Amino acid sequence: MFSEFKKEMDLGGRKLTFETGKIARQADGAVMITYGETKVLCTAVGAKKPRTDLDFFPLTVNYQEKTFAAGKIPGGFFKREARPTEKETLTSRLIDRPVRPLFHPNYKCETQLICTVLAHDLENDPDIVAMIGTSAALTISGIPFMGPIGASRVGYIDGEYILNPVLETMQDSQLNLVVAGTNEGVLMVESEANELSEEIMLGAVMFGHKANQEIINSIVDLAQACAKDPRDVPETPEIVSQIKSAVQELSEDGLREAYSISEKSARQDKISSIKATVMENFIENEDATDMIVGSVFKEIEKDIVRKGLIKTGQRIDGRDTKTVRPIVSEVGILPRAHGSSLFTRGETQAMVVATLGTGQDEQIIDGLDGDYREHFMLHYNFPPYSVGEAGRMAGPGRREIGHGKLAWRAIRPVMPEKESFPYTIRIVSEITESNGSSSMATVCGTSLSMMDAGVPLIRPVAGIAMGLIKEEEGVVILSDILGDEDHLGDMDFKVAGTANGITALQMDIKITGLDRDLMKTALQQAKEGRLHILGEMDKALSTHRTEINQHAPRIVTLTVPKDKIRDVIGPGGKVIREIIDKTGVSIDINDDGLVSIASADAEAAAKAVEFVENLTQEVEVGKIYLGKVKKIVDFGAFVEIFPGTDGLVHISQICDRRIKSVSDEIQEGDEIKVKVIDVDQQGKVKLSRKEALKDAVEAAAPTAT
Repeated sequence: MFSEFKKEMDLGGRKLTFETGKIARQADGAVMITYGETKVLCTAVGAKKPRTDLDFFPLTVNYQEKTFAAGKIPGGFFKREARPTEKETLTSRLIDRPVRPLFHPNYKCETQLICTVLAHDLENDPDIVAMIGTSAALTISGIPFMGPIGASRVGYIDGEYILNPVLETMQDSQLNLVVAGTNEGVLMVESEANELSEEIMLGAVMFGHKANQEIINSIVDLAQACAKDPRDVPETPEIVSQIKSAVQELSEDGLREAYSISEKSARQDKISSIKATVMENFIENEDATDMIVGSVFKEIEKDIVRKGLIKTGQRIDGRDTKTVRPIVSEVGILPRAHGSSLFTRGETQAMVVATLGTGQDEQIIDGLDGDYREHFMLHYNFPPYSVGEAGRMAGPGRREIGHGKLAWRAIRPVMPEKESFPYTIRIVSEITESNGSSSMATVCGTSLSMMDAGVPLIRPVAGIAMGLIKEEEGVVILSDILGDEDHLGDMDFKVAGTANGITALQMDIKITGLDRDLMKTALQQAKEGRLHILGEMDKALSTHRTEINQHAPRIVTLTVPKDKIRDVIGPGGKVIREIIDKTGVSIDINDDGLVSIASADAEAAAKAVEFVENLTQEVEVGKIYLGKVKKIVDFGAFVEIFPGTDGLVHISQICDRRIKSVSDEIQEGDEIKVKVIDVDQQGKVKLSRKEALKDAVEAAAPTAT
């Protein structure tokens, strides 16, 4: 019934298995891939007819994690998987980026890649498994995919690179780097690092690239055994070359003039006018559809920009290849925000706001590998007005989530330990203007806004986007790329870090791959640009403010014994609610006994601290307390020395003379000073008012000279 094919290989000391022919047989390509005990089903389906109404390749990638894969039931009312999580969205992007450039340029059939996590062993992250499985599914599908690709995760521990470290090991790693590529070169890099040097980062990329070759060879072996016949790809119509010649004649001079205009809006207006004129000349030509003419026009634009750059070394805005656009950094721009900044680089601008919260503001994340709390959040927004457009406002898309996560990765390695700075921190980056690398502007703005809020970052972080133009005539690497240079170029290479090293790196290549020498040059050029940007940021704020903003909550922490946690909380939370009601503070207690008290009012916070300390303090023999008389009996009085703890003052310890009745000296409700004279084995406290009075007299007596 089944025509099954199987291929096994060793990868990082664990078995990687490809299986096809049994499950999802109606898909063009379907591979069940297993790594350890993590299983992912990867499918590829391409429509039979091309989309003639689109001038781009309609590719969709869906990565989905089923909670049953880890033996869990989804939370929420409906108890089923709903909209994609952040992890699923980011992994979908991770898969899309290296495979998209490898489809035949004439292939325009709608194509969907679905990766479903069926089992998770809580050791091997399914994202790498899904990337490899997708490559295999596409390679055997018959879809015109010029792969396969390999994908690996690289860690760095004790000066050594680790291939595909398990999740537990990753906690000790200074690096989390994902690299994907073909035999020819690297196509995609995504990483977070603890201020590592350019040399270490380059070595990690090459280490992963080498490991990818074995994966690629295994996929080729699988394809030789069971791949479907390749689909026919339509030839480029002859009419296209005729149209190109005519369009070139109509537009070339005007486009060269347009691309000499440095200001973005003026340049776009000029290009739009030229394009409209070109389109008018083909209205009566039925073979020259708007899509064909538009595509040809774009090719001519691309040729003019790329070849002009290689020939002259001069860019659209007049800069040379290494110069960074003018930068203006400002902080404290919003009066009520806890921290704020406005970072402007050329025609790209980010307004970034930092808000400090308490433990109650932490984000609870439900993942396959377990639930955890996140106290650092970064949200990136890209409104349509930032590029001069009127568009639909909706929730964050894949781009917004991806750019925000990149900035988050760049900042996280320099964050203070939660124990020393117990705040929940939310960053919001509003892109108010965009012409290239708004994600790196977000990194710079985030660093400034957090320092403005008084967050003790280890060091400021800056980011820069690099570009590449590669033609037969030569190669040019560009620092701080414009939007057009990103769109028309071959590489988007983003590098973020401090003066000491790299904290995040993201690279996407549109050509078949990038070799070691080019990557080394790009990293060095990026370092020079990053250090320049850091110098410009220093002009606004070089380090964090010594005090947090007056509008931010003050958080005081103290640790109580674990056996005293219940005393602070009280039955049904009665005690802690009473403290909150009396002081107006916010209180969080973790299982280790760490108590966080937050309030904008320092006096209220101090009062709450006193309450907690009184509830948890131990009785000290010989110490004098100010207590409250709770009950009078014939043989003495019971006095509360702090909440929940009282002791007996025997009638003989009321004063230094004999008395008939306790009420002759003290009354219920009186506040009196008492001294602890003993605590017996049962924990009963014996108090003395007489001794406390005696000590007070002795303390007041003049000292003999």
